[in-house]
Amino acid sequence: MPTDCISYQNSGYFSSLMNDYLDQKPNLQPLYNRFPQLENFQEQIIEKQANFDDTTRATLVSVLKKQYANEEISVTTKQNIEALVLHNTFTVTTGHQLNLFSGPLYFLYKIISTINLTTELKEKYPEFNFVPIYWMATEDHDFEEINYFNFKGKKFRWNTKSSGPVGRLSTEGLADFFEIFSLEIGSSTHANTIKKLFEDAYLNHPNLADATRYLANKLFGAYGLVIIDGDNSELKRNFIPFVKEELLNQSSHKLVLKTAEKLKNYTVQVNPREINLFYIENDLRERIILENGKYKVNNTKIEFSESEIISLLENNPEKFSPNVIMRPLYQEVILPNLCYIGGGGEIAYWLELKSFFDAVKITFPMLLVRNSVLLATEKQVKKTDKLNLNWKDLFSKQEELINLKTKDLSEFPIDLINLKLQLQKQFESLYEITNQTDQSFAGAVKAQEKKQIKGLGNLEKRLLKAQKRKLSDILERIIDLQNELFPNKSLQERQANFSEFYLESGENLIPILIQKLEPLSTNFEIIVL
Repeated sequence: MPTDCISYQNSGYFSSLMNDYLDQKPNLQPLYNRFPQLENFQEQIIEKQANFDDTTRATLVSVLKKQYANEEISVTTKQNIEALVLHNTFTVTTGHQLNLFSGPLYFLYKIISTINLTTELKEKYPEFNFVPIYWMATEDHDFEEINYFNFKGKKFRWNTKSSGPVGRLSTEGLADFFEIFSLEIGSSTHANTIKKLFEDAYLNHPNLADATRYLANKLFGAYGLVIIDGDNSELKRNFIPFVKEELLNQSSHKLVLKTAEKLKNYTVQVNPREINLFYIENDLRERIILENGKYKVNNTKIEFSESEIISLLENNPEKFSPNVIMRPLYQEVILPNLCYIGGGGEIAYWLELKSFFDAVKITFPMLLVRNSVLLATEKQVKKTDKLNLNWKDLFSKQEELINLKTKDLSEFPIDLINLKLQLQKQFESLYEITNQTDQSFAGAVKAQEKKQIKGLGNLEKRLLKAQKRKLSDILERIIDLQNELFPNKSLQERQANFSEFYLESGENLIPILIQKLEPLSTNFEIIVL
């Protein structure tokens, strides 16, 4: 079976906004800088080089070295960190929440897309250096989104409380969680590797940020991945002018709202607040609100005058945390970044931000939709062939697929189209008669036509239902296969954790994905393990 036969646009799993973006529809072109094609990076490099403040590079390298101080790092990662000080070094960045044990599979696909794009860029533009960056979303505070992962259809949840930025959350208490997960995955060689990885990451590191850095470094360090934690006073010092602008003038609100209006025919991903900043401490992350000339921290008694909050910003920039609107700007201010790689939802909210970036004179990055992947076993591929299915069939909604296969497998046509045509002709004859008699007869004919067409429709539904019962064995096998590949009738990459596939493929899993995935492709990749 072909492995790249379905595009994102035809998969049925992408929004109309993403489909139009991928099709480069003219109405969306003002909302991004350049479309991510290899030849377009030349101009992006020139623009970023001209507009990026190179004095931030030394701070960036210094902070990264401190953040990696307690980790073993590969030669490639070390070289990449050192290279960031150079005027001809640029980054490609992806970001992700600190999901427990990486969360769903697309965590891997984001990072692999990023690594592979830097490789392609280096081949195309050898005079420059390109560094893959994973931006950890350490300042998020929605713990309910990240405190679990799914393994073979079971949800493993970390039951603890968190009210501040998740990166600072203590990993204490995860030993009990680990015990339950260990029993579930067994004691094969690959299972023991997974257990050691979890143990070393989460039981030997004090907080979620350090644990996630260890995990991502262990999985991708060999490929030169550089992991950054933006929850840092030194990095935020370079962002002070933009935070001050936000506090005093709230320009992001006006500009993003205006852009969101241009997207009114789509589902708008995020709505800006008047002030798109949080106040943070170890156990607190709450919105900053301006009321009657006072800056208040939502749901607390903390408040500042204008001069007090500006003084706090200049002395303690780490107390200010960007929200979903400001975080992309923060990233682009401190990184020499060319391209952001994310899922459809992320790209959708980035499209709301270009006018804001233009106003503050920061280069808007290119936006690339990450690779999407369906992992299948050889056994599942054999089942697919045996059931005479193709990948397009399997990507269909389940009810559509079952109706389609019922009609395909039936020995006679299930749709009563021929009978409907005959009926139509008969009523055409009756309508001719109505022209020659009293018009009251026309109403009776029309009512009878409606009744008989409805009757045929009901018979058609009952016939389909009867055939489904007759073909129930083969249809059940089709349903079972689709449920295996699309758990909870959703994309596998949004449901399953990598550990499930590591059990089968072991340390070959990531090299296989690195080899197979093409970052600039817009086809859904089907990879047989």
